[in-house]
Amino acid sequence: MTKPRRSTRTDGELTRTRILEAAGPLFAATGYAETTSKTIAAEAGVDLASINYHFGSRSGLYQAVLSEAHRRVISLDDLQQIVDSALPAREKLRRCIDSLIEAAIGNDGWHARIFAREFLAPSSNLHVLYREDLQPKYAIIRRILSEITGIPEDDPALPRCMISIAAPCLMLLVAGNGMPGPAQQVLRMPRQELTSHLHSFAFAGLEAIGREYAERTPKGRGRPRSDANPTGLEHGRRVAPIDGRASAINSRIVLVVALPPTTPRRRAPSRQSAVPAAARSPASTALG
Repeated sequence: MTKPRRSTRTDGELTRTRILEAAGPLFAATGYAETTSKTIAAEAGVDLASINYHFGSRSGLYQAVLSEAHRRVISLDDLQQIVDSALPAREKLRRCIDSLIEAAIGNDGWHARIFAREFLAPSSNLHVLYREDLQPKYAIIRRILSEITGIPEDDPALPRCMISIAAPCLMLLVAGNGMPGPAQQVLRMPRQELTSHLHSFAFAGLEAIGREYAERTPKGRGRPRSDANPTGLEHGRRVAPIDGRASAINSRIVLVVALPPTTPRRRAPSRQSAVPAAARSPASTALG
């Protein structure tokens, strides 16, 4: 009895995966410009023609590596499943933030390192990644942020909110590449404490932006939803703990984010001090 022959499609998929897994760590370590197709082919155990066959070129391979790296952070299917679930909007966002934190400090693969390199020195391939992978995911995140804040999805405030939430996680991702300074202290924090801090920071900012939007919007239009006050703050005053376990550090950070900055009021100079001494009358000088 002869064994069934494996299909060409299966062989091709295995070869493509082998090339991706070989190229990812190489691109992450030395960058796109310094990584040659010859080096990748040798690492994957294939010939140069296989790279061109499966990816068209080295640039096409790099774009596929970026796409695979982002899929490992959070796939479009996983994100769609989160947003379509019956979970509260805040819990949906928590899970998205957790995925970013895990990618930044998980140290379980090359995908975080290649993103750090690409964000520090963007290549033209990043535009392709945004158009084909990031843009659909951003549209889903906007829906979640709109649910939390009550701000319409097309309002320019939501992209700013997305950047504010993602930036700390991206900073951790870059710091994971050995960046010196305070970021290393943050990376050494207990995972639960760091996660709780980033949740509190994000929700406090969203609550403040949602309240600001509601104050300048006519009644009956765009009012924040009931979960738009996730920090438990009411006009800067804590009325309920965050999940019953917010730390003192998080409380101080939440208050700093939620409260608008105040400027010390300058005292106006007195009328007498505003008049030069030489211009005063003798009588007023005597009385003074």
